[in-house]
Amino acid sequence: MLTSGGSGVPARPARAGTPRRLLAAAGLTLLLAVTAAPASAAGPGDPGADCPPGQTDCNVWDDDPGVPGGPGGGGNPGGGGGAGDGAAGKCQWNGRVIPCYDDVLGWFNTGDGCYYKLAEPQPTAPDGKQWYVQTCNGGDLGAQTVVLRDGPPPGYGAPPDPEELARRALASISLLPPRIAVAPRRSKGPGLVGLPVWMWASGGASYFGPLTASASDRGLTVSMTARVNRIVWNMGDGTRVTCTKPGTPYAADGPRAGLNSPDCGYDRGYRRAGTYRVSATTYWTVHWAAGDGDPNGDIAQQRNSGTVPVEIDELQVVTR
Repeated sequence: MLTSGGSGVPARPARAGTPRRLLAAAGLTLLLAVTAAPASAAGPGDPGADCPPGQTDCNVWDDDPGVPGGPGGGGNPGGGGGAGDGAAGKCQWNGRVIPCYDDVLGWFNTGDGCYYKLAEPQPTAPDGKQWYVQTCNGGDLGAQTVVLRDGPPPGYGAPPDPEELARRALASISLLPPRIAVAPRRSKGPGLVGLPVWMWASGGASYFGPLTASASDRGLTVSMTARVNRIVWNMGDGTRVTCTKPGTPYAADGPRAGLNSPDCGYDRGYRRAGTYRVSATTYWTVHWAAGDGDPNGDIAQQRNSGTVPVEIDELQVVTR
Protein backbone atom coordinates (compact mmCIF):
# COMPACT_ATOMS: atom_id res chain seq x y z
CA MET A 1 0.00 0.00 0.00
CA LEU A 2 1.31 3.44 -0.88
CA THR A 3 1.02 6.30 1.53
CA SER A 4 1.14 9.99 0.70
CA GLY A 5 2.11 12.96 2.82
CA GLY A 6 0.29 16.18 3.66
CA SER A 7 1.16 17.81 0.33
CA GLY A 8 -0.67 15.10 -1.56
CA VAL A 9 2.56 13.72 -3.04
CA PRO A 10 3.03 9.93 -2.77
CA ALA A 11 5.76 8.94 -0.35
CA ARG A 12 7.02 6.33 -2.84
CA PRO A 13 8.05 8.48 -5.87
CA ALA A 14 6.67 7.46 -9.22
CA ARG A 15 8.99 7.02 -12.18
CA ALA A 16 8.90 9.94 -14.58
CA GLY A 17 10.26 10.81 -17.97
CA THR A 18 8.98 7.81 -19.92
CA PRO A 19 7.49 8.40 -23.40
CA ARG A 20 4.07 7.42 -22.07
CA ARG A 21 4.34 10.03 -19.32
CA LEU A 22 5.36 12.74 -21.79
CA LEU A 23 2.51 11.89 -24.14
CA ALA A 24 0.09 11.86 -21.22
CA ALA A 25 1.17 15.29 -20.05
CA ALA A 26 0.55 16.70 -23.53
CA GLY A 27 -3.11 15.71 -23.38
CA LEU A 28 -3.74 16.68 -19.75
CA THR A 29 -5.41 20.04 -20.30
CA LEU A 30 -7.80 18.73 -22.93
CA LEU A 31 -8.75 15.68 -20.87
CA LEU A 32 -9.43 17.49 -17.60
CA ALA A 33 -11.27 20.28 -19.39
CA VAL A 34 -14.15 17.98 -20.30
CA THR A 35 -14.61 17.01 -16.65
CA ALA A 36 -15.31 20.44 -15.18
CA ALA A 37 -19.00 21.35 -15.09
CA PRO A 38 -21.42 22.60 -12.42
CA ALA A 39 -23.16 19.83 -10.56
CA SER A 40 -26.00 19.04 -8.27
CA ALA A 41 -25.50 17.47 -4.86
CA ALA A 42 -25.75 13.71 -4.64
CA GLY A 43 -27.31 12.22 -1.55
CA PRO A 44 -26.73 8.85 0.08
CA GLY A 45 -27.64 6.09 -2.27
CA ASP A 46 -27.81 8.30 -5.39
CA PRO A 47 -26.59 6.66 -8.64
CA GLY A 48 -22.81 6.54 -8.73
CA ALA A 49 -22.40 7.20 -5.02
CA ASP A 50 -22.38 4.72 -2.14
CA CYS A 51 -22.35 5.08 1.64
CA PRO A 52 -20.22 2.82 3.86
CA PRO A 53 -22.14 -0.21 5.20
CA GLY A 54 -24.40 0.78 8.09
CA GLN A 55 -23.83 4.53 7.62
CA THR A 56 -26.72 6.63 6.37
CA ASP A 57 -25.32 10.15 6.78
CA CYS A 58 -22.39 10.07 4.36
CA ASN A 59 -22.08 12.89 1.84
CA VAL A 60 -20.75 12.75 -1.71
CA TRP A 61 -20.85 14.84 -4.84
CA ASP A 62 -21.35 13.31 -8.25
CA ASP A 63 -19.77 16.43 -9.76
CA ASP A 64 -18.62 19.90 -8.76
CA PRO A 65 -20.95 21.47 -6.17
CA GLY A 66 -22.85 24.62 -7.01
CA VAL A 67 -22.32 25.99 -3.51
CA PRO A 68 -19.96 24.28 -1.03
CA GLY A 69 -21.48 23.49 2.30
CA GLY A 70 -24.46 21.27 1.93
CA PRO A 71 -26.85 19.98 4.46
CA GLY A 72 -26.42 22.46 7.31
CA GLY A 73 -28.10 22.01 10.63
CA GLY A 74 -26.68 20.16 13.56
CA GLY A 75 -23.60 22.34 13.85
CA ASN A 76 -23.42 24.81 16.70
CA PRO A 77 -20.48 27.14 16.02
CA GLY A 78 -21.59 29.52 18.72
CA GLY A 79 -21.25 26.97 21.46
CA GLY A 80 -23.87 26.18 24.03
CA GLY A 81 -24.41 25.31 27.63
CA GLY A 82 -24.98 21.95 29.16
CA ALA A 83 -28.43 20.58 29.70
CA GLY A 84 -28.04 20.78 33.45
CA ASP A 85 -29.31 17.24 33.89
CA GLY A 86 -26.61 16.35 36.41
CA ALA A 87 -25.52 13.38 34.33
CA ALA A 88 -21.77 13.98 34.60
CA GLY A 89 -19.99 10.73 35.25
CA LYS A 90 -21.48 7.31 34.64
CA CYS A 91 -21.90 4.47 37.11
CA GLN A 92 -23.25 0.95 36.68
CA TRP A 93 -25.72 -1.10 38.71
CA ASN A 94 -27.18 -4.49 37.82
CA GLY A 95 -25.85 -4.22 34.28
CA ARG A 96 -27.30 -0.80 33.49
CA VAL A 97 -25.56 2.56 33.21
CA ILE A 98 -26.83 5.29 35.52
CA PRO A 99 -25.57 8.79 36.40
CA CYS A 100 -23.20 9.03 39.34
CA TYR A 101 -25.06 12.17 40.42
CA ASP A 102 -28.75 12.98 40.16
CA ASP A 103 -30.24 16.39 40.93
CA VAL A 104 -33.06 14.81 42.96
CA LEU A 105 -31.46 11.71 44.47
CA GLY A 106 -27.91 12.92 45.16
CA TRP A 107 -24.70 10.88 44.80
CA PHE A 108 -24.49 7.19 43.95
CA ASN A 109 -22.60 4.70 46.13
CA THR A 110 -21.38 1.82 43.94
CA GLY A 111 -20.80 -0.29 47.06
CA ASP A 112 -24.48 -0.70 47.96
CA GLY A 113 -26.29 0.58 44.85
CA CYS A 114 -27.95 3.49 46.69
CA TYR A 115 -28.15 7.23 46.11
CA TYR A 116 -27.61 9.52 49.11
CA LYS A 117 -28.71 13.09 49.71
CA LEU A 118 -28.76 15.08 52.95
CA ALA A 119 -32.25 15.19 54.41
CA GLU A 120 -33.75 18.68 54.43
CA PRO A 121 -34.67 19.80 56.96
CA GLN A 122 -32.35 17.75 59.17
CA PRO A 123 -34.12 15.86 62.00
CA THR A 124 -32.46 15.96 65.40
CA ALA A 125 -29.31 13.80 65.30
CA PRO A 126 -26.51 12.85 67.74
CA ASP A 127 -23.29 14.86 67.52
CA GLY A 128 -21.20 13.93 64.49
CA LYS A 129 -24.08 12.21 62.68
CA GLN A 130 -26.39 13.30 59.88
CA TRP A 131 -29.57 12.04 58.29
CA TYR A 132 -29.47 11.07 54.62
CA VAL A 133 -32.25 10.25 52.20
CA GLN A 134 -31.27 6.85 50.84
CA THR A 135 -32.65 5.62 47.51
CA CYS A 136 -31.51 2.08 46.76
CA ASN A 137 -31.64 -0.39 43.89
CA GLY A 138 -29.98 2.03 41.51
CA GLY A 139 -32.42 4.84 42.20
CA ASP A 140 -35.68 2.91 42.49
CA LEU A 141 -37.98 5.43 44.21
CA GLY A 142 -39.96 2.58 45.72
CA ALA A 143 -37.08 1.82 48.09
CA GLN A 144 -36.45 5.26 49.61
CA THR A 145 -35.67 5.62 53.32
CA VAL A 146 -33.97 8.03 55.74
CA VAL A 147 -30.82 6.72 57.41
CA LEU A 148 -28.48 8.07 60.11
CA ARG A 149 -24.78 7.98 59.23
CA ASP A 150 -21.51 8.93 60.89
CA GLY A 151 -20.26 10.48 57.65
CA PRO A 152 -21.00 10.73 53.97
CA PRO A 153 -20.94 7.46 51.99
CA PRO A 154 -18.29 6.72 49.34
CA GLY A 155 -18.67 8.88 46.24
CA TYR A 156 -20.69 11.54 48.07
CA GLY A 157 -19.87 15.08 46.97
CA ALA A 158 -17.63 13.91 44.12
CA PRO A 159 -17.09 16.64 41.52
CA PRO A 160 -18.38 16.12 37.98
CA ASP A 161 -16.16 14.24 35.55
CA PRO A 162 -14.73 16.92 33.19
CA GLU A 163 -14.21 14.48 30.32
CA GLU A 164 -17.83 13.36 30.60
CA LEU A 165 -18.85 17.02 30.42
CA ALA A 166 -16.65 17.39 27.32
CA ARG A 167 -18.42 14.45 25.68
CA ARG A 168 -21.76 16.00 26.58
CA ALA A 169 -20.67 19.22 24.88
CA LEU A 170 -19.50 17.22 21.87
CA ALA A 171 -22.90 15.54 21.61
CA SER A 172 -24.52 18.97 21.24
CA ILE A 173 -22.84 19.65 17.86
CA SER A 174 -22.60 17.77 14.57
CA LEU A 175 -19.31 16.84 12.94
CA LEU A 176 -20.51 16.14 9.41
CA PRO A 177 -18.91 13.55 7.10
CA PRO A 178 -16.96 15.01 4.18
CA ARG A 179 -18.66 15.83 0.88
CA ILE A 180 -16.13 14.85 -1.76
CA ALA A 181 -15.49 15.49 -5.44
CA VAL A 182 -12.79 14.44 -7.89
CA ALA A 183 -11.58 15.29 -11.39
CA PRO A 184 -11.74 13.50 -13.72
CA ARG A 185 -15.17 12.01 -13.03
CA ARG A 186 -16.97 9.26 -14.84
CA SER A 187 -20.10 11.28 -15.61
CA LYS A 188 -18.07 13.67 -17.81
CA GLY A 189 -15.77 11.14 -19.45
CA PRO A 190 -12.96 8.83 -18.39
CA GLY A 191 -9.52 9.85 -17.27
CA LEU A 192 -6.32 8.35 -18.62
CA VAL A 193 -3.61 6.22 -17.07
CA GLY A 194 -0.78 8.31 -15.65
CA LEU A 195 -2.62 11.63 -15.48
CA PRO A 196 -3.03 13.45 -12.15
CA VAL A 197 -6.29 13.38 -10.21
CA TRP A 198 -7.64 16.32 -8.23
CA MET A 199 -9.57 15.72 -4.99
CA TRP A 200 -11.44 18.21 -2.83
CA ALA A 201 -14.06 18.29 -0.10
CA SER A 202 -16.56 20.85 1.07
CA GLY A 203 -15.17 23.46 3.43
CA GLY A 204 -17.15 25.06 6.22
CA ALA A 205 -17.21 24.68 9.98
CA SER A 206 -19.49 21.64 10.08
CA TYR A 207 -17.16 19.74 7.76
CA PHE A 208 -13.71 20.93 8.85
CA GLY A 209 -14.23 23.08 11.95
CA PRO A 210 -13.62 24.86 14.09
CA LEU A 211 -16.75 24.17 16.09
CA THR A 212 -17.12 25.14 19.74
CA ALA A 213 -19.45 24.09 22.53
CA SER A 214 -19.57 23.89 26.33
CA ALA A 215 -21.37 22.05 29.11
CA SER A 216 -21.77 22.85 32.81
CA ASP A 217 -22.60 20.90 35.95
CA ARG A 218 -22.34 21.73 39.66
CA GLY A 219 -20.24 24.83 39.11
CA LEU A 220 -17.83 23.28 36.58
CA THR A 221 -17.85 24.37 32.93
CA VAL A 222 -15.96 22.50 30.24
CA SER A 223 -15.39 24.09 26.83
CA MET A 224 -14.32 22.25 23.68
CA THR A 225 -13.16 23.08 20.17
CA ALA A 226 -13.34 20.56 17.32
CA ARG A 227 -11.40 20.83 14.05
CA VAL A 228 -10.18 18.48 11.32
CA ASN A 229 -6.42 17.94 11.34
CA ARG A 230 -6.25 15.83 8.16
CA ILE A 231 -8.34 14.19 5.45
CA VAL A 232 -7.20 10.82 4.12
CA TRP A 233 -8.29 9.80 0.63
CA ASN A 234 -8.64 6.16 -0.34
CA MET A 235 -8.04 6.15 -4.09
CA GLY A 236 -9.48 2.66 -4.62
CA ASP A 237 -6.22 1.13 -5.86
CA GLY A 238 -4.53 0.62 -2.50
CA THR A 239 -3.12 4.16 -2.38
CA ARG A 240 -3.96 6.59 0.40
CA VAL A 241 -3.31 10.31 0.03
CA THR A 242 -3.24 12.50 3.14
CA CYS A 243 -4.09 16.20 2.85
CA THR A 244 -4.20 18.85 5.53
CA LYS A 245 -6.65 21.08 3.65
CA PRO A 246 -10.04 20.49 2.00
CA GLY A 247 -8.39 20.77 -1.42
CA THR A 248 -8.95 23.00 -4.42
CA PRO A 249 -11.80 22.42 -6.92
CA TYR A 250 -10.57 21.82 -10.46
CA ALA A 251 -11.42 24.51 -13.03
CA ALA A 252 -10.79 23.85 -16.73
CA ASP A 253 -10.28 27.60 -17.32
CA GLY A 254 -8.33 28.24 -14.10
CA PRO A 255 -4.65 29.17 -13.80
CA ARG A 256 -3.70 25.60 -12.85
CA ALA A 257 -5.66 23.84 -15.57
CA GLY A 258 -3.64 20.88 -16.78
CA LEU A 259 -1.32 20.93 -13.74
CA ASN A 260 -1.21 19.03 -10.47
CA SER A 261 -3.51 20.11 -7.65
CA PRO A 262 -1.79 22.73 -5.47
CA ASP A 263 -2.79 21.13 -2.18
CA CYS A 264 -4.61 17.79 -2.56
CA GLY A 265 -4.06 15.53 -5.53
CA TYR A 266 -3.06 12.06 -6.67
CA ASP A 267 -0.24 13.45 -8.77
CA ARG A 268 1.10 10.30 -10.42
CA GLY A 269 -2.39 9.09 -11.32
CA TYR A 270 -3.57 5.53 -11.76
CA ARG A 271 -1.20 2.92 -13.17
CA ARG A 272 -3.87 0.75 -14.81
CA ALA A 273 -7.14 1.23 -16.61
CA GLY A 274 -10.30 0.43 -14.67
CA THR A 275 -13.07 1.89 -12.55
CA TYR A 276 -11.97 2.97 -9.06
CA ARG A 277 -14.11 4.05 -6.12
CA VAL A 278 -12.71 7.01 -4.22
CA SER A 279 -13.65 7.82 -0.62
CA ALA A 280 -12.31 10.02 2.17
CA THR A 281 -12.13 10.13 5.96
CA THR A 282 -11.80 13.30 8.01
CA TYR A 283 -9.93 13.00 11.31
CA TRP A 284 -11.09 15.44 13.98
CA THR A 285 -9.32 16.55 17.13
CA VAL A 286 -11.69 17.67 19.87
CA HIS A 287 -9.73 19.59 22.50
CA TRP A 288 -11.48 20.27 25.80
CA ALA A 289 -10.51 22.23 28.89
CA ALA A 290 -12.18 22.67 32.26
CA GLY A 291 -12.39 25.94 34.15
CA ASP A 292 -9.07 27.76 33.81
CA GLY A 293 -7.65 25.16 31.42
CA ASP A 294 -6.73 22.36 33.82
CA PRO A 295 -7.58 19.54 33.43
CA ASN A 296 -7.77 19.26 29.66
CA GLY A 297 -7.53 16.61 26.99
CA ASP A 298 -8.36 15.49 23.47
CA ILE A 299 -11.09 13.28 22.02
CA ALA A 300 -10.39 11.73 18.61
CA GLN A 301 -13.24 11.53 16.10
CA GLN A 302 -13.49 10.56 12.44
CA ARG A 303 -16.15 10.80 9.75
CA ASN A 304 -16.37 8.78 6.52
CA SER A 305 -17.64 9.90 3.13
CA GLY A 306 -19.41 7.78 0.60
CA THR A 307 -17.61 6.63 -2.56
CA VAL A 308 -17.37 8.28 -5.96
CA PRO A 309 -16.43 6.30 -9.10
CA VAL A 310 -13.48 7.28 -11.27
CA GLU A 311 -13.13 5.62 -14.67
CA ILE A 312 -9.62 5.39 -16.13
CA ASP A 313 -8.79 4.33 -19.71
CA GLU A 314 -5.51 3.44 -21.38
CA LEU A 315 -3.78 6.24 -23.27
CA GLN A 316 -3.95 5.41 -26.97
CA VAL A 317 -0.85 6.37 -28.95
CA VAL A 318 -1.36 6.83 -32.69
CA THR A 319 1.70 6.52 -34.94
CA ARG A 320 2.02 7.10 -38.68
